[in-house]
Amino acid sequence: MEDRVRIRSEEVLSDDWAVLKKTVLDYRRRDGRWETQIRQTYDRGDGAVILPFDPRRSTVLLVRQFRFPAYAVGHREPLIEACAGLLDENDPETAIRKEAEEELGYRLKDVERLYAPFMSPGSVTERLWFFTARYSPADRISDGGGAPEEGEDIEVLEIPLDEALAAVADGRIVDAKTIILIQHLKLNPMKG
Repeated sequence: MEDRVRIRSEEVLSDDWAVLKKTVLDYRRRDGRWETQIRQTYDRGDGAVILPFDPRRSTVLLVRQFRFPAYAVGHREPLIEACAGLLDENDPETAIRKEAEEELGYRLKDVERLYAPFMSPGSVTERLWFFTARYSPADRISDGGGAPEEGEDIEVLEIPLDEALAAVADGRIVDAKTIILIQHLKLNPMKG
């Protein structure tokens, strides 16, 4: 791909919580013609997401939390989501185990990595590492709820997998990463 992209210029538009860049590039099309394109990329780092599942009771652990970007475009209710967070300096599995303890209040043992797709590759550089894990009530170590010093105010939800799937169908769950994981578990059931 190196022979198809030439960066002309790169400008940092914002460098606060994440980095927003404007890039001017030349791109060689499949027919061999070069064209100049202007793109903006938003880099907030990579993240990880997990959906713990209790195969004995067929329940999943989710969170409900306020998300300003969704609110800003008219979604007035807090979102129901799978537990997730940025990798920071950790590898994906270490990061998601830490998030599960912080947000859900569970110490997860058997974490399984699934895949790491780009979630919005037209403008966001983030890859999201997807995980599932078995859990049981015995794995609970705290009430969870997130880190208040990071502005987190998280409600932990434990619901049947079939109810989570119904919530996707009726629009109560609108978060893409959560929909992907719920459907993954439904298509690839874990055995108790």
